[in-house]
Order: sequence, then C-alpha cells, then structure tokens
Amino acid sequence: MPKFSEDIKKYKKYSGKSGLVLFFTQQGLWALFFYRINHTIYKSSLPKFIKKVLLFFCVLSQKWIEIVAGISLPYSAKIGHSFYIGHFGNVILHANSVIGDNCNIAQGVTVGVSGRGKKRGVPVIGNNIYIGANATIVGNIIIGNNAVIAANSLVVDDVPEGTTVLGVPAVVVNTNDSTGYI
Repeated sequence: MPKFSEDIKKYKKYSGKSGLVLFFTQQGLWALFFYRINHTIYKSSLPKFIKKVLLFFCVLSQKWIEIVAGISLPYSAKIGHSFYIGHFGNVILHANSVIGDNCNIAQGVTVGVSGRGKKRGVPVIGNNIYIGANATIVGNIIIGNNAVIAANSLVVDDVPEGTTVLGVPAVVVNTNDSTGYI
C-alpha cells in the first residue's frame, strides 16, 4: 500500500522545502494525509462494527478537507504512490477512481463518472500521468501510462500511452510523453 512518505518526497523534490514546512503549508498534502489514513482503514480487515465506526470519522475528515482545501479524495478511490496535487483547490475524484503511481494533478481537475452504455463508468488513469489545470476526465476509459492531459481538456475517450491530448473533446495532438512534467 502506498505510503504518505512517498507523497512527501515528491513534494520535497519540487519545492526543496522540508517535509514539516510542506505538511503545514500544502493543502494537497493535507488531503493526501487524510486520504492515506482513511484508505488504510477502508482496506483493513478490522471487525465490521469497528470499521464502520472508523469509516464514519473518515467521511467527516474527508468533508472537512473538502471545505478547507477544496480537494475531494474519497477513501474508496485507489491512488498510487507519489501523488502530487500541484495547487490549491477544486480537485474532485469519483469514489471509484483508479489513479496509478507517480501522477501529477493541477487545480480544477475532475475525474468522474459519465457516459451511456459501455462508456458509462469511471476512468482508469495509468502511471506517470500529468493532468493540467481544469481538465475533466470522465467515462469508462483508460488513460495510458506516461500521457499528458492538457489544461482545460475534456477527455471522454481512451488516451494512448505516451501521448498528449488537448481540446474539447480531447484529441491526440502529439507523441510527447509526460517526462518533462513529472
């Protein structure tokens, strides 16, 4: 299970500041801290009654973070290690979201449910993904590893590995991968 320490390492890599300073100044880290604790409880094999009581408090902490930081990371979402939320506010993940390892998400990003028929569902986001500001990724789609989702894009179709998509709806604009962004 991914550890919070891996998230802090990534934040330190970008800022050069100490983990303690980052913890007290970065809303993304606050949200990740509570998410990692809450997700651990959610995945635990605690007795059912105890788990339900603890999950109630997990929901309260999640709602508190949503109010304070504008970031919604439900405890049932699956988020890989070294996750980075670049800026304050308005990051919304669906409860069934799956996000791989070493991903960066900017402010205003929504990962949610949408579509009809076979397209109805929640995206699966691969490893080493960069998602630009105000991007929306919805539906039963797969975002391939090392992809870049440009700012203000609406992604409703699969994104091939190692490509950059842009637009509404998003289309592949080049084969530049996320190397320079992550």
